Parts: sequence; structure tokens; C-alpha cells
Amino acid sequence: MKNYTITVNGNVYNVTVEEGTTAGVVQTPVKAAPKAEPAAAPKTVAPAGGAGSIKVIAGAAGKVFKIEANVGTAVKKGDPVVVIEAMKMEIPIVAPEDGTVASIDVAVGDAIEAGATLATLN
Repeated sequence: MKNYTITVNGNVYNVTVEEGTTAGVVQTPVKAAPKAEPAAAPKTVAPAGGAGSIKVIAGAAGKVFKIEANVGTAVKKGDPVVVIEAMKMEIPIVAPEDGTVASIDVAVGDAIEAGATLATLN
């Protein structure tokens, strides 16, 4: 067991934490899934419309704060394309390599998840 003193909003709490137990954890049995047939190989799909082949991906979940580059803008590796706000911080999402912005797939104010495609480059 480990003892900790935690202060929350000016209130002091003494907390004891047990290690290596599953106290308070509800465990439910998991049934084995039936065996599925092998999946067919995925088909490769060309980017839709004016989308480019290089994706600009969000590294964190957040909200689109600002669009730094417009479609048709030439960008260098490391140039900001979109700025997201996460945990009250502005995080620039940069071009992964040199190219021209082919599409902006988000709008200011959109909520986005980590790994979402924000824009594409050619």
C-alpha cells in the first residue's frame, strides 16, 4: 500500500492506494467470437475529388481553431496548415512534406479526433 496526500481546491485528502489488486473492478466473462472467414484484400481507392495523396493528420483530439493555408497554397515541410485547440493550447498541425494544399477537410470550430485527416497535399 502507498499513502498519498492530495490537495483539491484547497481541501487536503489522505489517500491509501493498494497495489496489485482488482478491488472495485467488475470483471465480466468474455465469450469467444465465432471464427470469421478471411477478409478479402482491401481495394486501394484514389483520393476523392480534389484530394491530394499526402494526408495532414491531427496528432491530438481537439477543436479546429484556425486554418493557416488555403487550397492551392504551396507549403514546405513543417509549415503550419491547420491550428487546433486542445486543453486550452493552440497546436499547429504542420505539413509532413513539401507540396501544394489540395484540400482542407475541416472548418473552424469542428471537433476532431486524433488521427483525423485535416487536409491533403499534392
